[in-house]
Amino acid sequence: MCLLELLTNNTQLSKKGPAVCIVSGGLDSICTAAYLTKEKGYEIYMLTFMYGQRAKKIEIKQSRHFAKILNVRKQHVIDISFMKELYGMTNSLTDRRQPLSEKFDYSIIVPIRNAIFITIASAWALSINAKTVSYGAHLDDIRFYPDCRPEFIKSISHTLNLAEADSIRSGLRQKITVWSPAIDGIDKSKLLSIGYRNLGDEIFQTWSCYSSGKKDKSTRDLLHCGICESCINRKLAISKAGLEDKTHYAKKD
Repeated sequence: MCLLELLTNNTQLSKKGPAVCIVSGGLDSICTAAYLTKEKGYEIYMLTFMYGQRAKKIEIKQSRHFAKILNVRKQHVIDISFMKELYGMTNSLTDRRQPLSEKFDYSIIVPIRNAIFITIASAWALSINAKTVSYGAHLDDIRFYPDCRPEFIKSISHTLNLAEADSIRSGLRQKITVWSPAIDGIDKSKLLSIGYRNLGDEIFQTWSCYSSGKKDKSTRDLLHCGICESCINRKLAISKAGLEDKTHYAKKD
């Protein structure tokens, strides 16, 4: 097989084996990981990132919760919190001085976040001979988020394989495929339905809120704010999927 054939873009899932899943503890990434392990038979290696986001503590807590439920082979929590300083005032997810938008706004886009995550995940995949790297980008994401679009996924897959072209050609490492639900035309509500099929009501333990949560005065539990763009998208997807929303949201003041 020639080098060109080895590096040809291919975003189809490989047959089983290990997969590195980028998981935030949120609805999309958890449903994606559940789909890969429970329906596709992958052995999951999970990556969760701290990049200076407001919700990092609760995201890490919930990702670890689901790592146990999904019986992942290994989870790494990667601290790249230095990115918060580099991002400065570019986005409201890492800059707490900015308000969180209730609808899509460029203030909620973290510059090339997925490209950074995928690159690190691919380094791990290449090291353990995993052929698949996944993240939870779905069809509804592609309108506003360039790093969720299929053309981005194909391009970064191709580029990362080029970076290891010699070791792939020699057989030392295996070519990787970056995959997301968007590649297969899966939207958020369908992805949620897949997650519910595999996890049941546990999916309501995922954390979607961009904020670090609001404490319930009586139980002291953290609640989704219910009003940020991500919470609103969560509510809409659950409704569209025909499910009763058992997420705990903070009451409006």
